[in-house]
Amino acid sequence: MRAIQMVVRRWRALSGDRGMSTAEYAVGTIAAAAFAALLFKIVQSPEVHTMLTGIIKKALQQAG
Repeated sequence: MRAIQMVVRRWRALSGDRGMSTAEYAVGTIAAAAFAALLFKIVQSPEVHTMLTGIIKKALQQAG
């Protein structure tokens, strides 16, 4: 256990970056929200809805 703690301490001392700052978290959160909104719009489109419905119907027909 002591050896692991020593390795972790050395790694932290050599590592210049200790994690993301608040600004980086904010930018990452905004990017994730924008990507989620884009995916939601794509899935809600009539073309995708028709395609998914077709896939589900085909799977149900093959299942039984």
